[in-house]
Amino acid sequence: MIRSLLILLAAAGALLASPLAAQPEFPELTGRVVDNADILSPEAEAALTAKLEALETQSQRQLVVATIPDLQGYDISDYGYQLGRFWGLGDAERNDGALLLVAPNDRKVRIEVGYGLEGYLTDALSALIIQNQILPRFRDGDFPGGIAAGTDAIIRSGMS
Repeated sequence: MIRSLLILLAAAGALLASPLAAQPEFPELTGRVVDNADILSPEAEAALTAKLEALETQSQRQLVVATIPDLQGYDISDYGYQLGRFWGLGDAERNDGALLLVAPNDRKVRIEVGYGLEGYLTDALSALIIQNQILPRFRDGDFPGGIAAGTDAIIRSGMS
């Protein structure tokens, strides 16, 4: 009986210590570009912000670019989904927000899309954008160029 109780307590302690038990710490949504990893110059951030503002004005759809140093031990798809929900991206009824998430210390990038955009920006197209537009520039050390190219490709995909 005592042994079973100890095993149960140990399992509960392990669960509480795991990232699954805690909510990740999310950065504050300060604009259309949130560069918490500090990989964008002020000029690159301003250019991206202008593109994203124009997209939102033209289409009423919201795309946010977020860089974070790391994922705090979370899977990027889970972190990206939770971050998009936490920030409330896109129109609540149309569910048409999108997030380009970059975690350079974990070497991860993801495009997270609300259900209202899945017909335009599919998982397959998102993977192609990452593989063909973003990662080649990241491999060359050009994070701003990769993010800009990825943002342009996302906008061309049908968000506008």
